[in-house]
Amino acid sequence: MTAPTTSAPDTTAPTTGATTADATATATALKALYVYGITPAGVSTPRSPGVDGAPVRLLTESGLCAAVSSAPARLRPRRRDLMAHQAVLDELAAQGPLLPMRFAVLSPRPDALASQLRADADHLKRQLEDVRGCVELNVKGTVVPGHFADLVRRDEGLRALALRTRRRPDYEGNVRLGEALARGVRREARRAAGDVLDRLTPLAVRTVRGPTDDEQVLSASFLLRSADERRFRRAVDELARACGDRLAISLTGPLPCYSFVGPSPERSGR
Repeated sequence: MTAPTTSAPDTTAPTTGATTADATATATALKALYVYGITPAGVSTPRSPGVDGAPVRLLTESGLCAAVSSAPARLRPRRRDLMAHQAVLDELAAQGPLLPMRFAVLSPRPDALASQLRADADHLKRQLEDVRGCVELNVKGTVVPGHFADLVRRDEGLRALALRTRRRPDYEGNVRLGEALARGVRREARRAAGDVLDRLTPLAVRTVRGPTDDEQVLSASFLLRSADERRFRRAVDELARACGDRLAISLTGPLPCYSFVGPSPERSGR
């Protein structure tokens, strides 16, 4: 579920001569809500101050709670606000399953958010059950440059190209060799990334792959039962040692289950 979004509201008072429509728009903006996440009903209100220092409150509807605060007049990704957003999510996650919203999700009015909770209640409750007792861990892998000697020994084509370049060195030959080596290094890193995914995926409840490029060849989020986190971390450590000459692996988490919150079926095409 993604809460209805809007730009950060402008709470500047209407100037003299403003129309009724202007006043209504300003009143609506003043009611805009910043949304942190969705939980089952019955959780305690987070004590941590929210974004822009606003107190957090709970909007309850259809057996669900949305943790919200008043939307700030200006919403920017300042470090203190990012940290406040995370602190609220940490308090909610400590109490049970949570569908976290990413930073800067707004709802235009309380009644609009309540209506969406009501309409999406079944879908949201299923998602909450799916992440109950789970955490998200993110694994990234970047290319490790420089293991050219091993690569040349194992690749007949590279070995022949390196030999020709050594016998008849010139600028173009060196460029061709350098480009071929770089492609080979990336190929080896991608192969290692595939092995990492093959090893880690069976340990997770679900896996979502993230974007990659020529340098970051592995990006994946794993939904894990909390009881399996230690085993997963051990597996990542073993893989990091085994392929450290080709792939530098980093592990982040545990995180709120951002990557496993989906839109309601009727909104998924929007």
